[in-house]
Amino acid sequence: METRQIQYFLEVAKREHVTEAADALHIAQSAISRQIANLEKELGVELFIREGRSVKLTPLGKIFYERIKQVWYLMEDSKREIREYLNPEKGTVRIAFPISMAAHTLPHIIYSFRTRFPEAKFQMSNALYYKLIDGVVNGQFNLAMIAPMPNLEKDKKIKGDILFTENIVALIPLHHPLSDRPAIQLRDLMNDPFCVLPEGFVFREQVVQACNGVGFSPNIAFEGKDIDALKGLVSAGLGVALMPEMTLVDNTPRSTVVIPLSDSRLTRTVGVIYPAERDLLPTEKLFYDFLIDTYERLNEFKK
Repeated sequence: METRQIQYFLEVAKREHVTEAADALHIAQSAISRQIANLEKELGVELFIREGRSVKLTPLGKIFYERIKQVWYLMEDSKREIREYLNPEKGTVRIAFPISMAAHTLPHIIYSFRTRFPEAKFQMSNALYYKLIDGVVNGQFNLAMIAPMPNLEKDKKIKGDILFTENIVALIPLHHPLSDRPAIQLRDLMNDPFCVLPEGFVFREQVVQACNGVGFSPNIAFEGKDIDALKGLVSAGLGVALMPEMTLVDNTPRSTVVIPLSDSRLTRTVGVIYPAERDLLPTEKLFYDFLIDTYERLNEFKK
């Protein structure tokens, strides 16, 4: 089995299209087809169901894909590790994050890091909560910012640290009857239409559970694909939303008001996770230590 066979197989499996894979790799389609045919011959099984230039993985192809993908990540990490041991301040950090951290949290910390290490590079991805955990475990990336922090006692495949705890606040339209209050209780919103994230987002589950915890089920009137979409819905006067406080720093939309919730348990932990069974690469370890040190100092300052 050759390295280029693995590379070609992974690219075709990811795109499910031979032509697109060939374009991405800047090689001829015939070269990809030939190498995959050789790979299938060596393995003694068909890896793809072919539909013209489009392809889909066979059941055995899916098993092989999940295994060989991890092998590929390890190979790439090994090459990076050798380069970065020579100069960790010029290496690459592969990090993933939830979309709620895209506007403020992650850009600020990366900016601070690159102020100290200007030649460091980043490969960033965003994903849903459980995809972040899966991606760290299977090697797709080595670091992930995440909220809330998973229970590390239950999931032995990941390690990490809580960076900080942030409040959950209410975002309501400017002309809402409660807009002049210094603080409200969550029950005060029980008759309001709620704007929430789609099914599958952990923060949506947190919002529903918080409402249930104070005795009502939220009237879910609108769904927004991300935090910015929720802000737009509230700004248009279509409902209220609960938001992580950090998502509103320097970015509160017009025609809305941010109001603290007096329910003290309405918080979420924000942390960083990494694989329990793999060492962080030198530049990633540098960034991880920077994260821990930065937020320890910020938390001390707040006290």
